[in-house]
Amino acid sequence: MVDRHVEHDAAQHWEDHAAEWTAWAREPGHDAYWAYREQFREFVPGPGNATLEIGCGEGRVSRDLTELGHTVTATDISPSLVAAARHAKSAHRNEVADASELPFTDGEFDLVVAYNVLMDVPDMAAAVAEAARVLAPGGRLTISIVHPFVDRGAFRDDGPDATFEVDGDYFGRKHFAGTENRGGHVMHFAGWSHPLQDYASALHNAGLVITQLIEPRPSPTTELPALARWRRLPFLWINSTRLP
Repeated sequence: MVDRHVEHDAAQHWEDHAAEWTAWAREPGHDAYWAYREQFREFVPGPGNATLEIGCGEGRVSRDLTELGHTVTATDISPSLVAAARHAKSAHRNEVADASELPFTDGEFDLVVAYNVLMDVPDMAAAVAEAARVLAPGGRLTISIVHPFVDRGAFRDDGPDATFEVDGDYFGRKHFAGTENRGGHVMHFAGWSHPLQDYASALHNAGLVITQLIEPRPSPTTELPALARWRRLPFLWINSTRLP
């Protein structure tokens, strides 16, 4: 059971930094999202009757899903981020919602997308279980996360050939917090890192079967010097299916 104070602090973090994130995310080509965007559009399953995005932020993933033909319901725990997503017409429906307590009926969606959100929620397993609950039998959950191995390390310097060093123990749940400054934008990040086996266990316990797992690298055409060194290390995307 996750402490409610921890949940409140996590929700408040994203509400406090909603304006920062909106500016950061809406600068074209600004961060890693743009280096993986076209690959993710090919990875995510095609549209069905109803798609849910949890942790939608200001709406950029929902906008891409809508453009691809999905009928999207988008949720986030931050009212300000939901308002920004709604104002940008990112989805067909927007709701303020906790990923671990979704306000939807069982089996309401045939696709749930969690793009870089499971690292941000206090109770990752509960969020996965809720995603499974609102999926119809045979429905699919698509996850994007920072690779758990990469999450536990850092580059020694800013050079493209910098050594990557792992600090401490890979296993166990670990809180992280930091500030990024890039291109005139500042963003405060915070969340939790989990080893890969914890994600796999959460999926298994929720009745989901992994059907595809890939470790994508940034597009070689991406003109972001800060990402050059990341071409040597993977991201992580998972498709899973709810058992009938």
